[in-house]
Amino acid sequence: MAILTAGSDVTVTLTKRERTKVRYPATVVHDDGTRLAVRAPWAGVADRDFGFVRFEHGDVFTEHYWRDRWYAVKEVRSADGALKGWYCDITRPAAVGDGTLLVEDLDLDLWVSADGGTVLRLDEDEFEESGLRTRDPEAADRAREALEALEALARAEGLAGLPAGRTPA
Repeated sequence: MAILTAGSDVTVTLTKRERTKVRYPATVVHDDGTRLAVRAPWAGVADRDFGFVRFEHGDVFTEHYWRDRWYAVKEVRSADGALKGWYCDITRPAAVGDGTLLVEDLDLDLWVSADGGTVLRLDEDEFEESGLRTRDPEAADRAREALEALEALARAEGLAGLPAGRTPA
């Protein structure tokens, strides 16, 4: 298993339905063989307003991935360091190799505002339309379980300490 060195560069590749959705450079913050964290600026070409949060040029994402869990937690901060919140992707466990971090997005997402007062499930319609339940029922069940666990944790305790070791059931 490849372990990434803190301070090294890595290319994050997010795929969706076997196609590359986005690819961007990041800097490794931590990798213990199970959980890894990278830091990267907002990778979008343009600012993006979701209605509940706006991702903008200068925003910094500290992204936490696991090789054994079905989600990624991305802490989002503005250019001045103010916490905007956490964007969580429901994914297959992360794969690492040869300077690349590969993550397969399973369409379900969760947004948690900085104050924890807003917890939103996102893209459930896309998940149902994806056909994952037919193609890979076990993965679809794992994705739903991951979303449920993250949402329960966000509502009960928030996500601020999640990357440091707390784990949803």
